[in-house]
Amino acid sequence: MATHPAGGPAPHPRAITIVLVEDDPPTREHLAACLRADPGIELLATADSLASARTACEQAMPAVLITDLRLPDGHGTTLIREVRASLPAIEIMVISVLGDEDSVVAAIRAGASGYILKDSAPIDLVAAVQDLIAGRSPISAAIARYIIRRVQDGSIPAAEAPRPLLTPRETDILWGIAKGFTYNDIADRLGLSRMTVPTHIKNIYRKLEVNSRSEAVFEAIERKLIRLGD
Repeated sequence: MATHPAGGPAPHPRAITIVLVEDDPPTREHLAACLRADPGIELLATADSLASARTACEQAMPAVLITDLRLPDGHGTTLIREVRASLPAIEIMVISVLGDEDSVVAAIRAGASGYILKDSAPIDLVAAVQDLIAGRSPISAAIARYIIRRVQDGSIPAAEAPRPLLTPRETDILWGIAKGFTYNDIADRLGLSRMTVPTHIKNIYRKLEVNSRSEAVFEAIERKLIRLGD
């Protein structure tokens, strides 16, 4: 069941809002306490299952989702995929005991931008959240070394290395950027609010790891995500 925290220091006026998903009560309370202790963070809700996490994200609309992978009624990658598709502006970070290749790659491909192991000592959760908001991808050193080693020795072919995927809406917006449309043009063509287009574009930049329209278009063409002849 999703719960709303009480107590703790008053949040900063521009606090980073968070929904935390963890089914183990002691672990959930420990992580929640770490988040509540920082005035720059506002923990909007906690959840202990896939179902309650869906509700919490839809109702709270946080800036960041922090989720475990093993949940009693499903897998965290399902939640990540759903949130990435329906609420693309939310940053997503995994905190899990699962550090195997399948779990890491599945979470990243589903849309997670960060992956922290619970046995990393110590976990600076607040710093990881701040990195996420700043556009970086906090990943435990053990996972980073593991992925690099597997790619270098050929165990994970370069073509199969984790890479960002765009939602259909993001692809449509990127196609509009490639065609030289303005934000207003894109919003009108896709039936969007003018104010939501920059949010989608920011998410596209993050996923493609670029900083400009031209870089985004180049990367998308190189990865065959869009075709200018369409």
